Amino acid sequence: MHAKPSPDPMISMWTWLAHDVRFYRTRAKMSGTRLGELLGCDRSTISRIESATLKIDDKQAKILDRIFDTGGHFLRLLRYAELGHDPDWFKAFIGYEKTAASIRIYEALVVTGLLQTERYARAQLQAGRIVDDVEMALEIRKARQAVLMRNPPPNMWVLLNEAVIHQPVGGAEVMREQLEYLLEVSRLPHISVRVVPRDVGAHVGLDGSFSTLESPTARAAYASALPEGRLILAAAEIEWYKNMFEQIGADALSRSASRTLLQQAMEEFK
Repeated sequence: MHAKPSPDPMISMWTWLAHDVRFYRTRAKMSGTRLGELLGCDRSTISRIESATLKIDDKQAKILDRIFDTGGHFLRLLRYAELGHDPDWFKAFIGYEKTAASIRIYEALVVTGLLQTERYARAQLQAGRIVDDVEMALEIRKARQAVLMRNPPPNMWVLLNEAVIHQPVGGAEVMREQLEYLLEVSRLPHISVRVVPRDVGAHVGLDGSFSTLESPTARAAYASALPEGRLILAAAEIEWYKNMFEQIGADALSRSASRTLLQQAMEEFK
């Protein structure tokens, strides 16, 4: 059985920490079982720590520094990782997105960035006035969308609040193009697009948009907010968002019925 690859240390402070646990352990020619004994846990726990799916605590960081004689390296990494808001959080999010095997997205207000047409994205960015350089933001968004066509592509499940497909972003022509594109990608085997109809009434998704990302070595979530969102790496919170996605999905139309609704919405923008 082959060990999972180490998470990319360039993605975030947490993946850097996980990477270095494995790096120093293997450099010391120490087994995962032995490190587990020293940290007071089992081999499977070490595996989860090294894949960035489980976080170490202060006590374990101090033990690691003592075992590997790293002069406080692990404790410092832990402190920075725990600071919360990483100024490079979006770069970290894109890193998780690039390697994701599965992506779940719920959007309450606009079409998700991964499925936006260029003209829709431009209209949204110009209206929001949040970014200083719209053209640069468009290039970044286009680069992000390439993940959907990689080989193999991630499996992606998208839930859209019905208001999204009726909100006239950029005018009728732009909206028709956007809805047509949603119909096109919804027929791809690895992409599911479903709509939560208005007649559902109140539901948990009205509180805001979010997404979850999973790969063989890491998990993350993202909660949307203005002026900028929040990257989430805590396992319990990621699980909470996954459960919320399932709750919203229970109220969504089927893929086929959602395509019918998208076609009907296109008629509004003739």
